[in-house]
Amino acid sequence: MLDILKKLARDWFLAGMLLSVIVASFVPDIGRSGGWIHADTLSDYGIFLIFFLHGIGLSTENLRRGISRWKLHVLVQVFTFGVFPLLWWVLNLGVGRWLPQDLMFGFFYLCALPSTISSSVAMTSLARGNVPGAIFNATLSTLLGIFLTPLLVSLLMGQSGQLDLGEAMFNIARLLLLPFVVGQVLRPLWGAWFARYKKYTNVIDRGVILLLVFSAFSDSVADGLWSKHGVWLIVQTLIGAAVILAIVLWLSRFAARRAGFEIEDEIAAVFCGSKKTLASGVPMAKLLFGSQPAIGVIVLPIMFYHQLQLFVCALMARRYAARVDPDA
Repeated sequence: MLDILKKLARDWFLAGMLLSVIVASFVPDIGRSGGWIHADTLSDYGIFLIFFLHGIGLSTENLRRGISRWKLHVLVQVFTFGVFPLLWWVLNLGVGRWLPQDLMFGFFYLCALPSTISSSVAMTSLARGNVPGAIFNATLSTLLGIFLTPLLVSLLMGQSGQLDLGEAMFNIARLLLLPFVVGQVLRPLWGAWFARYKKYTNVIDRGVILLLVFSAFSDSVADGLWSKHGVWLIVQTLIGAAVILAIVLWLSRFAARRAGFEIEDEIAAVFCGSKKTLASGVPMAKLLFGSQPAIGVIVLPIMFYHQLQLFVCALMARRYAARVDPDA
């Protein structure tokens, strides 16, 4: 655990998110829509670039190797787009009246997001699980999320007229799906080059996310984020994210064992079925809620959930990896 805490302390991305929130809190005019750096315009180019890099970096061979375990795929996708929203509905009935409405919607947005590719696969590999199955499910979840996430959000917002589903899906397809497909098409030509410079493209990917976080919080601070909610908002978000993660981790492992999964498939199910993507979540939030001043509150749960899932799942992966192999 001490090693993991040290790694988190050296994580420049985590430090960057904290710095983005702090700077936005004191100088929101820099990153707000129409502000000094015109972050709202830069965001569109950044989102396109992120998903182009995701597309060019994805190996279709790994996808083909992981396609056969259909029960694993069903369980992961049901958890990602079914169990999570149902869990939010139960929690909303229980505690929703005591939480800010914007924060509660942020938790719903968290629950509607797809899984994440990079950390799901990394944790599954560390735990000696079904890596091809994790790659397939995380990728499938990302592609399904382009359509299912705005659809789920529209069920909550659509009736109030706050979200135009058709326009939202068009923008998401234009800035998320299109560059992903272009990246896949160009992979045979540029895939080898991408592999050599992947560590640099990862920096670009995270840098764009930090820009989006900075822009979102600048808009919310300019609208009175801290004067309306205060530090108690951070405490509520951290507790809510921890509760959701704990419940889903327990449920996913319980469901995998009840379904009779081998340990390798259980690992993939737990790590893919409990994860939510920050890399897609922040860009998608910018496209869905960019005109809403409360966007900073909406993305706050996924920011906390992202760090919690990395920490907790790293501990779980090491425990899985330490298991005794009966065939050894």
